[in-house]
Amino acid sequence: MRRVLVVNAGSSSLKLSRLDDGSDDPVAEQDLDAPGDTVDAGDLDAALDGRLRQVDVVVHRIVHGGPRFLEAVRVDAEVRAALGDLTALAPLHQPKSLAALDAVSAVLPDLPAVACFDTAFHATLPPEAWTFALPQRWREQWGLRKYGFHGLSHAYIARTVAVPRLVSCHLGSGASLCAIADGRSVDTTMGFTPLDGLVMATRSGSVDPGLLLWLLEQTGLSEPEMASALEHESGLAGLTAGGGDMRAVLAAREAGDERAALAIQVYLHHLRSGVAAMAASLGGVDVIAFTGGVGEASEPIRSEAMLGLEFLGARRVVAIPAREDLEMARQARELLG
Repeated sequence: MRRVLVVNAGSSSLKLSRLDDGSDDPVAEQDLDAPGDTVDAGDLDAALDGRLRQVDVVVHRIVHGGPRFLEAVRVDAEVRAALGDLTALAPLHQPKSLAALDAVSAVLPDLPAVACFDTAFHATLPPEAWTFALPQRWREQWGLRKYGFHGLSHAYIARTVAVPRLVSCHLGSGASLCAIADGRSVDTTMGFTPLDGLVMATRSGSVDPGLLLWLLEQTGLSEPEMASALEHESGLAGLTAGGGDMRAVLAAREAGDERAALAIQVYLHHLRSGVAAMAASLGGVDVIAFTGGVGEASEPIRSEAMLGLEFLGARRVVAIPAREDLEMARQARELLG
């Protein structure tokens, strides 16, 4: 399985890349428009670069594996049906991934397909980290637990920075932290959904659940209105009344915008608190690694985030490019030999 086609379905695009064994550089890449939850197999067939067809296996990034899929798996009819059943756990993300899986399978039906999961890396969380203090009947009936996300990114960082105690900071439009002990996830900031944890570009991160109940009871907000606001109008976007792009927020702060300055401070406050919490789960920290569009590219955020965290005693602070594609290709090759 030397040649792997990596498929990553985003909010508005379908990213395809071919990775050959022995090289980290893609042989070919292609970004296709794929708005919404559908991918047209005919359009994909017409647009697909010839080199992207000359592969041995296709690997797909699937956001949610639920309690069943704790490692990469070869996709067959039973697995495909089970992935569809998990849509309720990630209604904003799972349909896009499955639409891409179906379209690529229709275009390249003779190739084996592998699914890799953003939740799987966190299967090693100890019970005290993944259990919510909610009624037992709720937890058992509806599978309420911390799943964690960005697992493919955190797994790549864990392999790249092989130290006993590592805090991985994936900071992009979505953001999460992971406490990694000897290569295994032992704590993370995202929870049952990717809304939990840090302040993000347009997502709120952790909010007092009593506040949300108050809004529902007292203001007349509907559940869909609240869901949309928490997902698309909060985070940096809500704090600045802008689009949530960190580069724009930093530029606005430099220009004297007080809202942008406060937004950065709120972002950093939650980030520092989260890093310290991850270090506590590890009993200390050797290395803090930043990745993702913000984590890798924004030196001001990295340096300002570390102010006040000197007491953690980290030996190194590093910035590493996010390479979920390499992790996916590795998992596919390992699964299929």
